[in-house]
Amino acid sequence: MARGAPRTAPGVDDLHHIDELAWAQRRPGKPAHLDEAEWEERVRDELSDIDPILLWQRNPARLDPTPIADLDRDLLARMALVEADARSVSSSGRFSSWDLRASAIRAISRSGVVAERDALDELIDDVASRATEHTIDLVLDDPAKPAHIKALMAEATVLLKLRVANRFAALAAPGQLPDERQMRTVARRFVGEGTELVDAQLAAASAIAGTGSLVSVTGPAGSGKTTLLRVALHALRLQRRRMIVVAPTKKAAAVAEREIGATASSLHALLADHGWRWGIDEVGTPVWTRLQIGQTDAATGRTYRGPRDFRLSRGDRIVVDEAGMVDLHTADALAIVAGETGAGIAMIGDPRQAAPVGHAGAMAAMTQVADNVVELSEVHRFTDRAYGDLTLRLREVAKAEDAVSVAAALDDGGHVARVAGTDAAHDLMVEAWFDWAERGKRVALVTATNDDATSISEAIQKRRVATGALRADVVAHGRDGQQLLVGDVVQTRRNDRATGVQNRATWVITAIRPERLELRNLADTTERRHVSVEYAADHVHLAYASTVHGIQGDTADASVVGPGVDAAGLYVGLTRGRVWNQVVVVAGSQDAALGELAEAMRRGSPEPPFEDSRRAARLDLLRAAREATQSPDGEPPSWLRSAPHGTGLSR
Repeated sequence: MARGAPRTAPGVDDLHHIDELAWAQRRPGKPAHLDEAEWEERVRDELSDIDPILLWQRNPARLDPTPIADLDRDLLARMALVEADARSVSSSGRFSSWDLRASAIRAISRSGVVAERDALDELIDDVASRATEHTIDLVLDDPAKPAHIKALMAEATVLLKLRVANRFAALAAPGQLPDERQMRTVARRFVGEGTELVDAQLAAASAIAGTGSLVSVTGPAGSGKTTLLRVALHALRLQRRRMIVVAPTKKAAAVAEREIGATASSLHALLADHGWRWGIDEVGTPVWTRLQIGQTDAATGRTYRGPRDFRLSRGDRIVVDEAGMVDLHTADALAIVAGETGAGIAMIGDPRQAAPVGHAGAMAAMTQVADNVVELSEVHRFTDRAYGDLTLRLREVAKAEDAVSVAAALDDGGHVARVAGTDAAHDLMVEAWFDWAERGKRVALVTATNDDATSISEAIQKRRVATGALRADVVAHGRDGQQLLVGDVVQTRRNDRATGVQNRATWVITAIRPERLELRNLADTTERRHVSVEYAADHVHLAYASTVHGIQGDTADASVVGPGVDAAGLYVGLTRGRVWNQVVVVAGSQDAALGELAEAMRRGSPEPPFEDSRRAARLDLLRAAREATQSPDGEPPSWLRSAPHGTGLSR
């Protein structure tokens, strides 16, 4: 400060800037006073402990580069487009020309080519240009738009979105609803006198039991979707109609079967029974084909004779639980099967929860044309009613100010824990597991990555061994050589029809035999399974902590969500615990923690239909900083003239 200048307190922006500088200089987890030589020696010692051969002197590797002339540029372009499309899921299927160019660079880097910079630049430009030929420009009327605007979509994805929407539109046909008094009688009989369905639950059960072709039921976590499905099941049985319950994963199907009382299976099992087969081609594009009756199944060598396990008839109701996790390719095949058989579809789920692997938007597309759409709004899961109301606000965050307000409310309720670094976050989550376990309660630990889940799980196992809760005298080995002990909480990662285990199902190891591991379901102690030691070595790992996809559909007494999750991970994680839920944030101050939490609430929004993607691209364009040049006739540029009132752009 200059001599004689008036003394004033730093403003909010000044403090924020100071905080950013301090964070950059001494961020949590950054080693202080690091001795590089000592660090190098420590790393070398650790490598030597693993395998001394790792430190042996080696001759330089001989490179056999691929000449540019030998490259298949069209193949590289397809690889670039597939990768850009896959990375676009979190931005509603949209990507920019810069994103596409980056994917082209990555595709070329994997080809083994070595060349001078000028030659590589020409190659990159050509591959990116070829890939662009197979995209749709969402803002075609503005060729001068900035290159960072996510205004491109893969042509195949656009066509898939439109095809799915058109198939659902063709299926839509209104029908009759059951008598309300009869439905209430069914509800009292099969749910219990002490459990009264709210109006929205009864409306949803009635829609599913009705004769309308398409039904969409959406609602937040804990809104009683399972209860209404039990009522719908019995109402359909009274009409001598069938309800076929399917889910995107075998694990979700097993949970539905256990809680609803109906036989359930994975959606893919139903589609496979109707002849569908799927895989990926040489560049990673999903490829779906269908066997016709009489054709030979290349995977099994057997002749396909038509559906055996899921023979559908007109009037049957296919209920897709956890429908927010259904991808577009799967929805396309399901719509075809429904059209052929006359069966109705009811999708029930929450698009705000975990998204599928692949493009989402199937449930949104069906909801737009469904004959009956029911939105559940009351939450029944949580012991704290006020917290239940807060989760509804968390689910509906749309604007930055909403996110800030919800973050503050979570903090006021004690649901935000700030720590100095990732290691401290892991330590807190480990402590939470032992704290709730001592009370005889179960806590769900939700992480952003598999690596985080592995680190926390192994730390819990190590501490349980140290305290005598686990014994290390009998050991099995899981995926990547992970040590498994009797009493460990584990997860199976591949469906196995022979043993009855599901991908992402969670178990407790009850015995380790020379040839097998014996398991007990963590949520249902009556369910017992066993897997071979060979299966365990490839498909079993510790699961004291899990990513959001691993925890989706589970309910525990408490939940702790680790740092780095997106909006879906945050919402799913903070709605798993009936009694208590908490999020851990790595930040240098409480204000910074709330800012990071608010940002996470808006990271990775649900993927919308095609027209909504187009509007999103235009909105991004309106927000972009551009030079406001005049057109030849003196009018403002088209992108500015088309700005709707209230976008924040001044003329």
